[in-house]
Amino acid sequence: MDKEYIAERYKQIQDGICQALEHLDGKASFAEELWTRAGGGGGRTRIIQNGAVIEKGGVNFSAVHGVLPDAVRRAFQVDEQDFFATGVSIVLHPGNPFVPIIHMNIRYFELNDEVRWFGGGIDLTPHYIRKDEATYFHRQLKDICDRYDTSFYPEFKAFADRYFYIKHREETRGIGGIFYDRLTPAKTSLSWEQIFDFSCDLGNGFVPMYAELVNRNRDRQFTEAHKQWQYLRRGRYVEFNLVYDAGTKFGLETNGRIESILMSLPPHAGWAYDFNPEPDSEEAMTLSWLKQGVDWLAQ
Repeated sequence: MDKEYIAERYKQIQDGICQALEHLDGKASFAEELWTRAGGGGGRTRIIQNGAVIEKGGVNFSAVHGVLPDAVRRAFQVDEQDFFATGVSIVLHPGNPFVPIIHMNIRYFELNDEVRWFGGGIDLTPHYIRKDEATYFHRQLKDICDRYDTSFYPEFKAFADRYFYIKHREETRGIGGIFYDRLTPAKTSLSWEQIFDFSCDLGNGFVPMYAELVNRNRDRQFTEAHKQWQYLRRGRYVEFNLVYDAGTKFGLETNGRIESILMSLPPHAGWAYDFNPEPDSEEAMTLSWLKQGVDWLAQ
């Protein structure tokens, strides 16, 4: 299993997800832009906009290589200069406030035969949190994890809770999911091939679990007040991605393509000064769940 094979499989996952999302949306299609990186490699940016379900979304593939910038080398605590990185990154912003935002990333990074790893995860950001949907989402992720190692879900779920946290707001970005980084055989009971299969299963499981949540909510009626709340929650999403997200920072540090890096941002977002929802409202209930350590499978 070499890096070219990994990149090719990830391209196939991108193709399958795009086809399935077009079918799920039923109106919009992806526009593709091929790009090359000056330092080496390139990718396929695919954007879908103004659909029946998806207001804006991206399903991106990249495979880049070259000299690792000093800032990234120091952050990774490595001495090697040359790197290779490939992966699929997805963010979908729906139009209906009752359909959640979703993000997925599966990736592989390599310096040499000794220094390489897999990373990624899936997390969900509902504008309105419903416990039954949160439980469904986490159950699907646990099922995928358990096929490989029963320690994965609790470990990766806790990592997601820590990672997808907006420190300056003291709230999580959403209901979390799973997140893992620098996964190698030395850290698991799995081979390189099994870790790669795990990442591919996450990729292939993305559309079925999201389609279930979309179809539960796509026809729900909403008001202008619901939309304004959606814009506020999108604003929190923007804050996290621009201030804390490691993928955004890596893309900028390695001179990645700006449009592809920032495709995760919503088409419209809002900020209100010192907004406080009405007590016992749907909005207040959602805020009460935005904390680390919630056991969604026990709800």
